[in-house]
Amino acid sequence: MAGGGEDAAAARNKMVVLKRHVTGFPTEEDVEVVVGTVRLQVPAGSTSAVLVKNLYLSCDPWMRGRMSKHDEGVTVPAPDFVVGQTLVNFGVGKVIDSTHPEFKAGDLVWGMSGWEEYTLVSQPESLFKINHTELPLSYYTGVLGMPGLTVYAGFMEVGRPKRGDFVFVSAASGAVGQVAGQLAKIAGCYVVGSAGSDEKVDLLKTKFGFDDAFNYKSEVDLAAALKRCLPDGIDIYFDNVGGATLDAALLHMRHGGRVVVCGMISQYNLEEPDGVRNLFCIIPKAVRVEGFNVGGYLQMYSRFEEQMSGYIKEGKVVVVEDVVEGIESAPAALVGLFSGRNVGKQLVALPRG
Repeated sequence: MAGGGEDAAAARNKMVVLKRHVTGFPTEEDVEVVVGTVRLQVPAGSTSAVLVKNLYLSCDPWMRGRMSKHDEGVTVPAPDFVVGQTLVNFGVGKVIDSTHPEFKAGDLVWGMSGWEEYTLVSQPESLFKINHTELPLSYYTGVLGMPGLTVYAGFMEVGRPKRGDFVFVSAASGAVGQVAGQLAKIAGCYVVGSAGSDEKVDLLKTKFGFDDAFNYKSEVDLAAALKRCLPDGIDIYFDNVGGATLDAALLHMRHGGRVVVCGMISQYNLEEPDGVRNLFCIIPKAVRVEGFNVGGYLQMYSRFEEQMSGYIKEGKVVVVEDVVEGIESAPAALVGLFSGRNVGKQLVALPRG
């Protein structure tokens, strides 16, 4: 165990802080990059803390909810970010110093971290050691990290696929969607995805092995697009967007179908969320609509990591990442998620030194 006093070496620490709470679509001006300093040892008296040098920061749509100011009593997945304080999300890093018995200097970890170059993690229970260092470390922001576990839990545990099921995945080229489609193919399903550009549609069919895909921005009628691509209906809809796509999918669910509600990126920036008009469809067709939170499935991470790393090594799961360099690029990368600017899993690479 290490830990030290005020004479420990110091380093520059660039961080992304919230400049103002957000309404509507976020902009780069809602956050700012500031420069501070950090001692390169866990402070004296901290008996269970880990100092991490961040190597990769994950950009995820769920951060948007924390950038707003919510009224007291409103149910939210996580507390609002505080103006003037560092944004928080999942990241990959290297342990610089530790007073926690399960972590030592040099360990590679992933888990909840600050959007900064160095983070003092006061609750290291949220960190996971990285076991497959032969794979790119960046994968632990995506396919082997929170997004991957989210898909695994949502699709396998909530969706419960059966061979021959017809599966529809929205936002299918993103960090979650690309893995959902590939797990569906491994499970022996017929898979259709939607995405927001012709380039992404081509990626779904040529890279990720989707059976069919469509550009939702080019479709006049989403229900007609689903009928064209899935004429026999949908057994599992893995929903990442909500809104009009969810409404259209409900019309085409098969008897006993499952709607796995993972995210609703189309709704995050609306002051008045869209309503759902076709819920009546779930009654005669006995459709189950179920939301879930990945936090309830952390106990299966070890099993997931071994299975998913095996799929990657066997070539059954391929990964597309959209990587920007340097923490100064993080605000634009985050904002770009909400216009579909990214192609694949969006992440920020930080200097190793």
